[in-house]
Amino acid sequence: MKVILLGCPGAGKGTQAKFLSKKLGIPQISTGDMLRQAVADQTELGQKVQAIMDSGQLVDDATILQLVKHRITESDCKNGYLFDGFPRTTEQAKGMEDLGINIDYVVNIHVPDDVIVTRMSGRRVHPVSGRTYHIDHNPPAREGLDDETGEPLILREDDKVDVVKHRLHVYHDLTSPLIAYYQNKLSQKHYIQVDGCLTVENVAAVILEALDVAID
Repeated sequence: MKVILLGCPGAGKGTQAKFLSKKLGIPQISTGDMLRQAVADQTELGQKVQAIMDSGQLVDDATILQLVKHRITESDCKNGYLFDGFPRTTEQAKGMEDLGINIDYVVNIHVPDDVIVTRMSGRRVHPVSGRTYHIDHNPPAREGLDDETGEPLILREDDKVDVVKHRLHVYHDLTSPLIAYYQNKLSQKHYIQVDGCLTVENVAAVILEALDVAID
């Protein structure tokens, strides 16, 4: 099974990607994973990627697509793969098709922007351990302090309201056309939109049912 998982920052895409990868027995592949692996392998393509990143530039679509083409030839992809947040644009989607990379399902986890802003800006993190709280849904026993150490919790830069709104704006600019592209290209059965405001367990159950995978 070959699946693309879409979702804006804070929609819970990473959590679902890990669950689906394990459930379906296929690797979770993200752009970041591919870039890090290419650099670590120090292949000719990896050296090109490193040079681009070292110069502070964004890796171009053609290079990303070559990384994808190489990644899906590896043995763990023989039964399929799950693209996590890739492709990001219609240009990348069309580039995949030009390379003969076909997709079975596109799953879009949809959460309204106002919910995302509340969800992310309410997060508080213990920087040493990575323990995460939420001021409304999972507050610490003592406001602003980690339950285990009593040390101060922080609001990460990425979770500040203005930053979250900017990230959402960028996501919508890039990805809204991609969503429309797949809605028009795929049948209703193969383009799946899921309500990301449901519980983590219910989101997973809805996706599995839509993919016609047994829930146990």
